[in-house]
Amino acid sequence: MSHSSIKSFKDCFSLPPPPPQVTASLIFAISIATIGSFQFGYNTGVINAPEMIIRDFLNYSLEDKLTYRPTEVLLTSLWSLSVAIFSVGGMIGSFSVGLFVNRFGRRNSMLIANLLAVTGGCLMGFCKLAESFEMLILGRLIIGLFCGLCTGFVPMYIGEISPTALRGAFGTLNQLGIVVGILVAQIFGLKVILGTDDLWPLLLAFTIIPAILQSAALPFCPESPRFLLINRKEEESTKKILQRLWGTQDVAQDIQEMKDESIRMAQEKQVTVLELFRAPNYRQPIIISIMLQLSQQLSGINAVFYYSTGIFRDAGVQEPIYATIGAGVVNTIFTVVSLFLVDRAGRRTLHMIGLGGMAFCSILMTVSLLLKGDYQWMSFVCIGAILIFVAFFEVGPGPIPWFIVAELFSQGPRPAAVAVAGCSNWTSNFLVGLLFPSAATYLGAYVFLVFSAFLVIFLVFTYFKVPETRGRTFEEITRAFEVQAQDPNRAEKGPMMEMNSIQPVKETTTNV
Repeated sequence: MSHSSIKSFKDCFSLPPPPPQVTASLIFAISIATIGSFQFGYNTGVINAPEMIIRDFLNYSLEDKLTYRPTEVLLTSLWSLSVAIFSVGGMIGSFSVGLFVNRFGRRNSMLIANLLAVTGGCLMGFCKLAESFEMLILGRLIIGLFCGLCTGFVPMYIGEISPTALRGAFGTLNQLGIVVGILVAQIFGLKVILGTDDLWPLLLAFTIIPAILQSAALPFCPESPRFLLINRKEEESTKKILQRLWGTQDVAQDIQEMKDESIRMAQEKQVTVLELFRAPNYRQPIIISIMLQLSQQLSGINAVFYYSTGIFRDAGVQEPIYATIGAGVVNTIFTVVSLFLVDRAGRRTLHMIGLGGMAFCSILMTVSLLLKGDYQWMSFVCIGAILIFVAFFEVGPGPIPWFIVAELFSQGPRPAAVAVAGCSNWTSNFLVGLLFPSAATYLGAYVFLVFSAFLVIFLVFTYFKVPETRGRTFEEITRAFEVQAQDPNRAEKGPMMEMNSIQPVKETTTNV
């Protein structure tokens, strides 16, 4: 028997390479990255609890600078600016993601961004001592810039260091970090902790501590292996990082997939934001990305939290703030549930379940709000609808839009796509915050029917247009869009049908 025959015989009966494992290095890197998600959630929710105290601060801070007593309209406008400027910063920051990640890498970009967190935290922490409302507003703007960058950096980094089979579960950790941050902000904002006239600057400045913690730990985290190989051509470093992160020596297939993507990138010109909308193979995924981000912000989740305290009070809850914190706990629990479901049920399925459940609950909330004056028990129906609404949000529309964007694009257009999607999220968040109070005044409980209509629209869009990306490599996903763009006859089937015709990689089991 020849040597080649013996080799072929051995190859036929050799064991397949072991699947990637969930290693300590992988968990550490993802945990440190999600501190950025925590920061986004914390700074989103931290301003709400001390609202009246901060309004008083704005009042006496203005009195020292004006020759007349500030009017209520001026104070309300200044308060609204203090809240809304955060979203303005977020829009700018999210749109700037590509400028950082392409030049400095994913990990180093997160490290650099923490300078903004420390700067913004210091400005807010010392604004009362300086009796300067300008410092408060500037600090909120800078923190918004920081959080806007984080909403791009974190999902991108997690998606690029995670094994394909667990990319969805680890991607959901981004949303878990956000909801935990909101919950911590609600708890710290209680009057028995930091929500007092003396301590509220510390409440706002707390964001410095996670920033320092992340800055100290990031140097011990690896750079994205996809960035190192595709952007920097560092194959040996990439191989060592993948072996350490995934706990397996056989990463040749993953290295080859990145090389193939690198070759395709070299053949393409640099992808700009405008190119995302002009090129046929990018246009469909960027529209999907934007629509999914809109489905999150136009779902009515912020409106529900806006109404929740009053509803809990009407239902006889003595301390409605604690009930609102309870809703935050439900928020967190069901994000964890989504973590275990997303790589089993799939992104598209969970997103549709979440949208459908939220649409039903929003209609139920409208009915119960209209009838709670006649039937006291309707208040409890409304509370139940709120909690279930929040649960459905975290099943799909909460976590999925953040990480699926990175899945729909290859390495070249990914930074620009994440920037556009993130900016659309922040912009819609800003517009909802700006327009919702007026809409609630004019429409009352019927305002939730508006959100119901949006939810149904997004549900239909998801069914017909959003592909299932579970278990598929970045190359497989982008190839599906390329095939559809090249063959107009397949356009009627939609990317969902085209994607389902491609077999996922055989990486179905992962050792824990």
